[in-house]
Amino acid sequence: MTGDLTRPIRNLAKLILDFALPARCAGCAEIIDEVGAFCPACWGKMEWLGNSGCRQCGLPLAGTEADTCGRCLADPPKLDRMRAAVAYDDLPRSVALRLKYGGKVALARTMARYMAPLKGEWESSSVIIPVPLHRWRLWSRGFNQSGLMARELSRTWGLPMHSELLRRVKRTQPLKGMNHAQRRKVVSGAFKLADADRVRGRTVILVDDVLTSGSTAEACAKVLRRAGASRVELICWARVVRPAQLMR
Repeated sequence: MTGDLTRPIRNLAKLILDFALPARCAGCAEIIDEVGAFCPACWGKMEWLGNSGCRQCGLPLAGTEADTCGRCLADPPKLDRMRAAVAYDDLPRSVALRLKYGGKVALARTMARYMAPLKGEWESSSVIIPVPLHRWRLWSRGFNQSGLMARELSRTWGLPMHSELLRRVKRTQPLKGMNHAQRRKVVSGAFKLADADRVRGRTVILVDDVLTSGSTAEACAKVLRRAGASRVELICWARVVRPAQLMR
């Protein structure tokens, strides 16, 4: 019980210390002028994706493609729109892992800062929902990294964030190393909505740290669609992009 009470206090103390010290680059820890930013060298090492690319999935378009990529035309994803700030490479991976497993919670604000420009044309009734963790993983980690980023985005965008609405009710095995079909099977039935009335007829913006195959986000979208959400979009820090796609 004592551990349950002290964990939030430790996380708060770590957050205060992170911001009380001199501003450092979120990538290499070099002292910089601005809090929650990257030095020029680290900035140049990352592939920034932004709002360009396929209208639906956000991946870079080939020269022969108009506003929607061939993959989305052939097999439309369950998400109406997906956007990521950066391509998942060494540096973005390091940032995400230091937040998730290293407890560097101040990085959530930095990541959200670069996710904020990915805002869509949303109604004021839209809601933000972080992709949830199973309760045991949340207990062991002490926080949901997606929830931390969603809270920052909620403040920036002026939209409500509901971390309790979508729940991960099935404890799933790690998805690393699985193909898309295997991932989809593992996460099937893993999510449950607490109150359908709060998403019915609304745009829901899912927030996550990393987009790999999209199976987890699609499982969330399936539940939200069944509850009556009018649109489901995904905003994340980084996504896996094949090198050939970055060359387009």
